[in-house]
Amino acid sequence: QFRLVEFGGGSVQAGGSLRLSCEVSGYTETTMTIGWFRQVPDKEREGVAAIYTGDNLTYYADSVKGRFTISQDNAKLTVYLQMNSLNLEDTAIYFCAAIDSSYYSPSPLHYSEYNYWGQGTQVTVSS
Repeated sequence: QFRLVEFGGGSVQAGGSLRLSCEVSGYTETTMTIGWFRQVPDKEREGVAAIYTGDNLTYYADSVKGRFTISQDNAKLTVYLQMNSLNLEDTAIYFCAAIDSSYYSPSPLHYSEYNYWGQGTQVTVSS
């Protein structure tokens, strides 16, 4: 059974860093797209970063470029989101999600492209 589990959320002061992990299991093919999304109440789920595991092609939202880095550990299909220079606007529930095929999505930061989701992990940035 395909499954994603997030780790690493927590509380941090503005300017600090956190690293989120997304462990993927139950897959049959290792080539897929893994994305990180975040959501706050009354707002649409926002795509933050994504990675195509076949060739490490990465995508970032403008709001996090230069601050967040998405990467993968090929050996165990874990995807990381390193978040630096965090600010108050980064406070949200963060989800990882997967497109479980080798399909190159034309919109890898749009939630509608993804068919599997983790349970989410809270990130809180305080002043």
